[in-house]
Amino acid sequence: MTDKLLVNIDDHIATITLNMPEARNPITDADICVAMIETMTAINADQDVRVAILTGAGKGFSSGGNLKHMRDRQGIFSGDAIAVKDSYRTGIQQLAKAVWECEVPLIAAVNGPAYGAGCDLACMCDIRIASEQAVFAENFVNVGIIPGDGGSWLLPRQVGLSRAAEMTFTADPIDAGKALEWGLVSQVVSSDELMQTSRNLALRIARNPPRQLRMAKRLLREGLTTGLPQILQLAAAYQGAAHQSTDHKEAVAALLEKRQASFEGR
Repeated sequence: MTDKLLVNIDDHIATITLNMPEARNPITDADICVAMIETMTAINADQDVRVAILTGAGKGFSSGGNLKHMRDRQGIFSGDAIAVKDSYRTGIQQLAKAVWECEVPLIAAVNGPAYGAGCDLACMCDIRIASEQAVFAENFVNVGIIPGDGGSWLLPRQVGLSRAAEMTFTADPIDAGKALEWGLVSQVVSSDELMQTSRNLALRIARNPPRQLRMAKRLLREGLTTGLPQILQLAAAYQGAAHQSTDHKEAVAALLEKRQASFEGR
């Protein structure tokens, strides 16, 4: 694991921090892609993790692409058209799949600018909380490229097609207030409150039964691309499993006995 990505787990919460503050936390470098994929794989396999928070170190959430590497044609940006295509498919696109397929609820604590692939990274998460310093830009055309990481699929699902088109075609940034107005984020808080607000939300999520949280997230994800009959069939299968779980029995008992439930993921 590279020190460019920090992971801490406590109270059933995994806190993931992009740790290249001097460069505003780009995510196109190969080692970051590998580390993020490995982290998401580990979280999916760890039934003790019930929720995750993703944030950036320093003043930025993520600058997206590494501009110096673009200029110098290094890393993912090196080689001819076929080489670049292959680098995208094996690098940043695999990161996008891994983050999107994270099985636990994932909160983006957006502490500063989220540009290009950084904006899309926030869109890969389930919930976005922004500090007052957050700025979002789908600014690929501004640097002469297009969203190569799935942004054209992700962004319209968060803000609608018209607003996604406006952000994509103008490359203009939107501030935290407009992001809240457009539904891109669910809360805007001060910089000092961002991580505690995100953690408080994570704790509220983590108090629920972990397997049911993962099933509920999967249903939300499938609902974006699947018809109602298929969702109902999947929900019925999940519900059958949930009704047999020890955590379901504990939840019902705790409600009837007016006490706090204690879940074990069984």
